[in-house]
Amino acid sequence: MKLHLRPAVASALVMLTLAGCTAGRRDLEEWVAAEKGKKGAPISPLPVVKTFETFEYKSQDASGQETRDPFSASAEERREEQLAAAGNGEGPDRNRPSELLEKYPLDGLSMVGTLGIGDAIEGLVKDPEGVVHRVHKDNYLGQNYGRITTIAEDRIELVELVPNGAGGWMERQASIALGDQ
Repeated sequence: MKLHLRPAVASALVMLTLAGCTAGRRDLEEWVAAEKGKKGAPISPLPVVKTFETFEYKSQDASGQETRDPFSASAEERREEQLAAAGNGEGPDRNRPSELLEKYPLDGLSMVGTLGIGDAIEGLVKDPEGVVHRVHKDNYLGQNYGRITTIAEDRIELVELVPNGAGGWMERQASIALGDQ
């Protein structure tokens, strides 16, 4: 069904609609005028900008003695760089079959106890899957070819072989303490 309105009727409907929209504006205009007339809260003053002392680097201390340039390597750092550049250090034994606990990172393993006394002591190590394994001196743990050197009642000490960054290998001491995780 189509609705046909005459232009006069249509314009009368539009006028009535607009008249209904403007009838309730007076109270809104009064509220806006009252809000504009209220005094606002005082604005706090801007903070004072602090000035900082400048510092000039001098290559001598108070006694006049020459100090080390902070942008050059120290003697110890130069010695470490020379050792790394030498590329020495025996690499891991790749002919040795890998042990079960070598597939886990060292920080994923935790020591849970020991068995035995004296030289016959065995360590108990829990892997990330919750399985407890017995380990002995000269067993390997972790992903850096870590060989167990000492098993004590409260820790397992090992030596890891890590790349030195210059094509060689270097030894690094590591340990797992009882109750670390």
